[in-house]
Amino acid sequence: MKQLTAQRITPSWMHHGEGPCWSKEWNGLAWVDMLAGDVMTFTPDDQPRRQHVDAVAACVRPRRSGGQIIAVERGVVLTDPTGAVEREIPMWGNPEIRMNEGGVAPDGSFYVGSMAYEQTEGAATLYRVAPDLSWQPVLENVSISNGIAWSPDGTLAYYNDTPTHEVSVFDWSPEAGLQNRRTFVAPVLDDHAAAAATDPEESYEPGRVSVSPDGLTVDSEGAVWVALYGAGQVHRYLPDGALDTVVAVGATQTTACTLGGEDLRTLYITTSREDLPDGVQPTAGSLYSVRVSVPGQVTQAFGG
Repeated sequence: MKQLTAQRITPSWMHHGEGPCWSKEWNGLAWVDMLAGDVMTFTPDDQPRRQHVDAVAACVRPRRSGGQIIAVERGVVLTDPTGAVEREIPMWGNPEIRMNEGGVAPDGSFYVGSMAYEQTEGAATLYRVAPDLSWQPVLENVSISNGIAWSPDGTLAYYNDTPTHEVSVFDWSPEAGLQNRRTFVAPVLDDHAAAAATDPEESYEPGRVSVSPDGLTVDSEGAVWVALYGAGQVHRYLPDGALDTVVAVGATQTTACTLGGEDLRTLYITTSREDLPDGVQPTAGSLYSVRVSVPGQVTQAFGG
């Protein structure tokens, strides 16, 4: 098993960094400061650029026609290539529920899930937004819908409902959608990486941190990279479920990851400051990155 250490590449710009995505459509990396409602990118001189879209900006993906699809508090919005909002698609009115994470399937549809602000068990749903902008629920009784991504051949979809403490895998096809859910892997924390992410003012106690799979991405070999929230680490699992790599991150609230860079061999990792007192973990809310040997996949673009 390989051990890597991610490097901090920004100050603590975000309250709750999430949803990183690399796309040539916007010439690099985009991510969200979720509870600020901002989509974030870099300016040419590597400073943060914020685009405020709603009370929540849960995740962002490119559109084939240019622009972005953005999951906002209670639906999705489409922007044009200039960033102007082109269309808003509300999906519910319940103020206790918000969007959380999503990804684009090989058929160009956008799978995006919700969660309750109070993290109520079973209150969330995973939705499919079709390229014609119709939408429907595809998985109900979810608690915290999180990362979803597809295998290189498009036949498998990997998915996290965080409180289950496991990564699920579905069979997937354009005709049948998600089928035959089963456990792909139940991650076990790496104590060395967890201790490295612990605030210097505290001591790490093995077994104290629960395993909370958050965002994920799938590389060109079909291996699954999973951010483990609360543990300061990202794991890479081979298609057979074997743990291949552990990345130590210098902030415990590791939220999501993506592969990018010109050669798709840089793993970008978002972190969060949510619920942390001032002065605790000053590196939280930063972006991290580490070079890896296997490139990612080209980001799928929404077909609408």
